[in-house]
Amino acid sequence: MNSTRDLEALIEMMAKLPGLGPRSARRAVLHMIRKRELLLTPLADLMQQVAVTARECLNCGNIGTTDICDICASEKRANGLICVVEDVADLWAMERTAMFKGRYHVLGGTLSALDQIGPEQLRIPKLLDRVQSENISEVILALNATVDGQTTAHYIADQLEDRVTLTSLAQGVPIGGELDYLDDGTISAALNARKAL
Repeated sequence: MNSTRDLEALIEMMAKLPGLGPRSARRAVLHMIRKRELLLTPLADLMQQVAVTARECLNCGNIGTTDICDICASEKRANGLICVVEDVADLWAMERTAMFKGRYHVLGGTLSALDQIGPEQLRIPKLLDRVQSENISEVILALNATVDGQTTAHYIADQLEDRVTLTSLAQGVPIGGELDYLDDGTISAALNARKAL
């Protein structure tokens, strides 16, 4: 009988998480075992609870524990603004800034002819419905500056043309960024989006 089978299975499962490889997963598992009462047991309990209660918001696609997330349920957020993002991680990143006070719409990815992902595989039809039903005045396209992200942004802009004000996040040199370390696309975007001082 293999006395470490369960441990190895846990390490293999942890190694499948983004940002963790086999070595990092092994260190994490060993740390949790050493701190069993403080980390491992509460983590296992929380994971079991989240496995049962986590669900996608029926309105925007955010992840929460109710059918309609707190952001969509908030009347303070019903101000006519929707920020369109690719996935929930992008929504959470925007929320960390505490700057945006409108609502969100999670597409669930980007258009990709290569991967056969069209508008119907994403939440684009739901976005078009929301723009009309929620009296949206501005749609902010906060999609990644990739080919697929920009293709998706152009498609959405075409669908919403003359129906709503469309804006996008500024692109270019990040604060603290050095030109020598930036890719050509970022430098080009920054140059094209330059502003007067």
